[in-house]
Amino acid sequence: MLHRESGVFKTSYAADMALYPLPIARWTVAAVLVIFAVVLPLSLHEYYLSIINLVLIAIVGALGLNILVGYTGQISVGHAAFMSVGAYTAANLAVHLHLPFWVTLPAGGLMAALIGAIVGIPSLRIKGLYLAIATLASQLIIEWVINHTPAISGGAQASIEVPRPTVFGVELKSQGELYFFLLAFAVAAVIATLNIVRSRIGRAFVAIRDQDIAAEIIGINIFRYKLLSFAISSFYAGVCGVLYTYYFGIANYEAFQIVVSIDYLAMIIIGGLGSVLGSIFGAIFVTMLPIAIRILVETFGGYFWDTAALSAVAASMRLIIFGLLIIIFLVLEPEGLNRLWRNIRNYFRVWPFSY
Repeated sequence: MLHRESGVFKTSYAADMALYPLPIARWTVAAVLVIFAVVLPLSLHEYYLSIINLVLIAIVGALGLNILVGYTGQISVGHAAFMSVGAYTAANLAVHLHLPFWVTLPAGGLMAALIGAIVGIPSLRIKGLYLAIATLASQLIIEWVINHTPAISGGAQASIEVPRPTVFGVELKSQGELYFFLLAFAVAAVIATLNIVRSRIGRAFVAIRDQDIAAEIIGINIFRYKLLSFAISSFYAGVCGVLYTYYFGIANYEAFQIVVSIDYLAMIIIGGLGSVLGSIFGAIFVTMLPIAIRILVETFGGYFWDTAALSAVAASMRLIIFGLLIIIFLVLEPEGLNRLWRNIRNYFRVWPFSY
């Protein structure tokens, strides 16, 4: 059967370290890439492509937060603040210096990584709830600095309009063109994360998460790797903020408030902590949930509420369902949607046998 591991032999270290050592896994990944690169952009309406574009942006940010929280065990409630650092860095470089996206995007990520490393300094002495409060303070401080520094925020509205990215002289305007642009970065983020967590750095992150004292005893520099985790996570967040800014054509602090940080925490909790696939599942779920709730409320809400109240009801339902889902997953399935997928996959790995 196609999904069996028997008969697959590894004769080299490179084969043993391959991302997808089984043929069926490689074929599945290739089929998924063909679907996303060819089938979806040719068959979906631009509205649905716009939803997928939001999912692709969220995947980049969720992967970065999962590296910090899921793999290293450091709690952060300031992810949106690092997104805003990357967004405003890229916006200022693009508007004032007229630099292209392939310069502004890594610059935004690097600036966010620098700020994230500074914020991560207290992680050597504090952890748990205290670290969460420290990152929450960074969220509030960064918001205040951006709002009260016209040189950064662009003025009273704290908004900077950014031109759309240009690739090979073509300005990306349609949702289809932006889809391929965002898909490339989402795929790159997934591949980079898979390689990071399999490397020496990733193993050090996991050791710190499981038992930091034992990790220090065996020679892992706790402070160095905690700062590195904050820097990598913030780099992803900065890139996510830059992509968000280029997609909407504007950098605005209201898009990076504390609620956004909570959304990204919900993504990795619902999707599955310490899992690349869980980050993808969580980004899809949390991004699609408000849209699904709005459609349901607009379809059936007319029987219970008047038209003027439907938008407020949809927003309230979103918060209620988010809270309930986080509680349910923490209590019943702490490993999230990724664990459910693993259960399904493991069932078919041994099917039709039960042993």
